[in-house]
Amino acid sequence: MLPSWVPGLAAAVVFLHVLQKLAFPYFWADLWYLLKVVRYGIRLKMYEQRGELFTVLDRFLSLANKQPQKPFIIYEGDVHTYQDVDKRSNRVARVFLNHSALKRGDTVALLMSNEPDFVHVWFGLAKLGCVVAFLNSNIRSTSLLHCIRSCEPKAVVVGADLLGTVEEILPSLPEGITVWGMNDSVPQGVTSLKEKLSMASDKPVPRSHHVASSLKSPHLYIFTSGTTGLPKAAVISQLQALKGSAGLWAFGCTANDIIYITLPLYHSSGALLGIGGCVELGATCVLKKKFSASQFWNDCRKYNVTVFQYIGELCRYLCKQPKREGEKDHQVRLAVGNGVRSDVWREFLDRFGNIKMCELYGATEGNICFMNHTGKIGSIGRTNFFYKLLFTFDLIKYDFQKDEPIRNEQGWCIHVRKGEPGLLISRVNEKNPFFGYAGSKKHTEKKLLCDVFKKGDVYFNTGDLMVQDEENFLYFWDRIGDTFRWKGENVATTEVADVIGMLDFIQETNVYGVAVSDYEGKAGMASIILKQNKSLDLEKVYEQVVTFLPAYACPRFLRIQEISISTQNNS
Repeated sequence: MLPSWVPGLAAAVVFLHVLQKLAFPYFWADLWYLLKVVRYGIRLKMYEQRGELFTVLDRFLSLANKQPQKPFIIYEGDVHTYQDVDKRSNRVARVFLNHSALKRGDTVALLMSNEPDFVHVWFGLAKLGCVVAFLNSNIRSTSLLHCIRSCEPKAVVVGADLLGTVEEILPSLPEGITVWGMNDSVPQGVTSLKEKLSMASDKPVPRSHHVASSLKSPHLYIFTSGTTGLPKAAVISQLQALKGSAGLWAFGCTANDIIYITLPLYHSSGALLGIGGCVELGATCVLKKKFSASQFWNDCRKYNVTVFQYIGELCRYLCKQPKREGEKDHQVRLAVGNGVRSDVWREFLDRFGNIKMCELYGATEGNICFMNHTGKIGSIGRTNFFYKLLFTFDLIKYDFQKDEPIRNEQGWCIHVRKGEPGLLISRVNEKNPFFGYAGSKKHTEKKLLCDVFKKGDVYFNTGDLMVQDEENFLYFWDRIGDTFRWKGENVATTEVADVIGMLDFIQETNVYGVAVSDYEGKAGMASIILKQNKSLDLEKVYEQVVTFLPAYACPRFLRIQEISISTQNNS
């Protein structure tokens, strides 16, 4: 016979379980996620305390030794094992060690499309201790020159399909920059890297070349427009690269997963979360030169893909494809990314099966990230008491007219209420540093808010408006500043306006983003005023924007005004 207290205990356990489900429905999911974050933080701390500065490159080298024959990159049917990538990147390191004056700490710009050599050059230069600056492969002309000048590289490495883009600006490149092309035939003034690789040794260079002096030392420069102005080179430290590489692991990916990467590697999502994430896991990635909606599911089936990376536009494109039989016939279990709308999210799951959508948020240069570990549709992540102990952030009131945070009579910023949109800011401290941008310090300083809630405190201004609901889920609301997002890229309105303003019949230009039904982000609208006695030449406008701007930055709409834009804005 059971003791008399057993039924009472059982009833209490059932009651507590029901109470937890009703009052704290996300308790166990939150706890699991928190333990993962703490576990990874402890691991990094242990490396530092033991004096072992273990970087993403070190992790890759250990895997190349441990699992040399495991496929690392599958590209257009060709398999590149961990050993293959290690040896090819050794050749890159040897070429620059023997045929250039590059030394540890120097910057090298990389202009290349998605292909295995992107990773080979990145890792090869990292083996020499160089900082690699990823250039957006869509930009050209003055924008490309601006990016190259701002990161001050000693060399530029260019993919075979982009040599023409660089040839246009060769005469304008700053003195002292050498240009290397990944092709046998290269323009005058460019050195063939491909030719020298064929003769280089694949023996490893001494580790002393790349051993990091600190996890806070620069590893990469990744360009971002942020919320204002032309692209800026965000400093990605060894520490940030490690944190970014843990994203797939945090969402539950394993070494057995096959990860499909169609996003551009010049962005942090493709490079850090994608390639870096595969390195952290010891997994295989299927790399695509460019996303193709019509080939997507065929590729997933062909290569047994289990995880893919996305942006909101990618999911929408897939949903717009004609319906076919067997659309749920695949092995994909997770999708990791950001920016998918709630309606597209629901349609995607309904049509393509039980795929867990792992939405996340994080600025390239930022010191805060959120991960939707519960699968709540539409949310970019969730916070709770414990999370805020690790990452101090706030949502504050913002004045759209003055383009600045609202402060009270004492000069402090004001918290928004739950359900009210507010500017997301994140505390900058030793635990969560902000490394800023290469070049002028003014760009770094402009991203910081000082004396926010008390004298001397410093916060990173994300430039994003968020809403926190009663269950502590966070939702993206809008962006501030003079940029908008289109086709997964940030568009700087000032850059577009300057390009259009170069035309001799344009007096004034104002560029802004406008919402378009059924599309993610905002499309570009150029509002122009013609010079007196001048007529609009649409062919010249078209030629101007396609020549000097990447495709995603070209305005989709043109508005002609008869009064001064500045006068209209002031009235």
